[in-house]
Amino acid sequence: MKRSFKSLFSFFSESWAELKKVRWPNRKELTNYTLIVLGTITVVAIYFWVLDIGISAVIEAII
Repeated sequence: MKRSFKSLFSFFSESWAELKKVRWPNRKELTNYTLIVLGTITVVAIYFWVLDIGISAVIEAII
């Protein structure tokens, strides 16, 4: 039981040490990354929407 607490403490201390090494983005970079992600999601959503409409039209034409 004592060993598990020691390993748990070791895990959290090592995780904290790794988080200190991370280079976090500044506000401008974060804004740019967010806009890129939202733009990509929008493009992919529109692509699948058009694809869905096309497949639905083909199925309606067959039936």
